[in-house]
Amino acid sequence: MTKIALVIGSLSRQSINRTVAGHIAAQAPAGVEIEEVQISDLPLYTQDLDAENVPPYERVRAQLKAADTVLIVSPEHNRAMPAAVKNIIDIASRPYGQNVWQGKKVAAVTASPGSYGGINSGLQIRQSLQSLGTNVLIAPEVFLSRANAALENGKVADERTAGFLNKFAAAFYAWAAQ
Repeated sequence: MTKIALVIGSLSRQSINRTVAGHIAAQAPAGVEIEEVQISDLPLYTQDLDAENVPPYERVRAQLKAADTVLIVSPEHNRAMPAAVKNIIDIASRPYGQNVWQGKKVAAVTASPGSYGGINSGLQIRQSLQSLGTNVLIAPEVFLSRANAALENGKVADERTAGFLNKFAAAFYAWAAQ
């Protein structure tokens, strides 16, 4: 059984990235268990809380620790990774000496209605995670531009986009199982 923690970097319930994540998750083969890591209730990270038991922090740390692989599907906010994504990266890397990311397999996918597909966000996510000792999936890459045009009724409706995401999903799940 391969356990995958899914982090959706948008806090919006109508998120493009939630739809893209759902499509990728639907391609999971038998023997893969996917659990979403809820990040909307996380207080902003501060070192002042390192000595305290913060239940939402402990929950996400435990979920990430239990996962074999993490898939982050995120938008881009003002040419950068969203604060919610940075927050979970920070929470799971602390307190000092208890970095949950160390050695973890992680893949980042970004989707945006813009023409750059969230590339800045994706590269920043990867850079932050690599500095924490993760094994980041380098290829295939997904920086999905004009993603809103590929969606209809909460699903990936565009055949070309679905095929592209399916190829990523197949490679991702094979990599996660290694």
